[in-house]
Amino acid sequence: MAGLHYNKNGEPMSPSSKLLVLYTGGTIGMQMTAAGLAPASGFEARLKAEQLAHPQRPVPHWIFREMSPLLDSANMTQANWLQMRDAIVEGVDRDGCDAVLLLHGTDTLAYSAAALSFLLLGLPAPVVLTGSMQPAGVKGGDAWPNLFGALAQLQAGVEPGVHLFFNGQLLPGARVSKQKSEAFDAFAESRRPLRGKRTEQIPSDLDYRQPRRPVTMAVQPLFPGLGAAQLHAVLESGIQCVLLECYGSGTGPSDNLELLAVLKEAHAKGVVLAAISQCPEGAVEFDIYAAGSLLASTGLVSCAGMTREAALGKLFSLLGVGLPQGEVERRLGQDLCGELTG
Repeated sequence: MAGLHYNKNGEPMSPSSKLLVLYTGGTIGMQMTAAGLAPASGFEARLKAEQLAHPQRPVPHWIFREMSPLLDSANMTQANWLQMRDAIVEGVDRDGCDAVLLLHGTDTLAYSAAALSFLLLGLPAPVVLTGSMQPAGVKGGDAWPNLFGALAQLQAGVEPGVHLFFNGQLLPGARVSKQKSEAFDAFAESRRPLRGKRTEQIPSDLDYRQPRRPVTMAVQPLFPGLGAAQLHAVLESGIQCVLLECYGSGTGPSDNLELLAVLKEAHAKGVVLAAISQCPEGAVEFDIYAAGSLLASTGLVSCAGMTREAALGKLFSLLGVGLPQGEVERRLGQDLCGELTG
């Protein structure tokens, strides 16, 4: 077949023959209201009309589902991640769909792609997320090119796993971030260092069939002047984990003994402490500097070169399935879906 895709082993991938199009809202389907652009129903009819107007485009057979309520993705929550996960699993396991196209707003598109990468481990079908910077129907806009570009990818065959298609590129769901707020090439694959070894077999307790529950999480960037009292307030707020955005290779205010004591105390109480680098192309290696080693001595665990989105999605999945603190810390160092090795 012309345009057929091949996997990393050189084997042809199967084109989709029954695709689930899952519409969650976002700019791609928004229409103007008195208050401005807002998510709107009726996108299935608009998609069919656009497809009929361009019959030359390669499109697999698809069925359509619309999530309720439709969202501006700035309002995305963990409950919505779980709702999307349930709809995808139902489409694949119950309805026999062999691929999923998820339409999503761009503000939190990378967060959802990362979260679903871990929530859908082992799913035997590809999931491709896309959206647009402008609503469908805008002349010269990116909505239809992104949507039909994703459909063409699925028609040619995509490997199982979670992917993001945007501006002509198919990107790995666990390694992507939004880099621009207006341009059509808003998303890019992370250039953070790749370290680690891919887990050969998905652990059964992290399989996509395993139910998850909400997790209380926090992100705390380090900055000059961050006080122990401020950090203590975050850690004592009932959270199960905190993602510290450290300097450089994983350093921080290691001469602040009170701050280090706050971290140790929280870890002793069961809070998972995880670290990423603030540098867009950085990775955490605590043992390069003494400042990093002192931070690590509090129980802080390296997320190596993971993005913020991937680290949060992974913490959500691991804690959401009920793993204890020590097991979560161990699994953070395992590459489950390309978040560490690409």
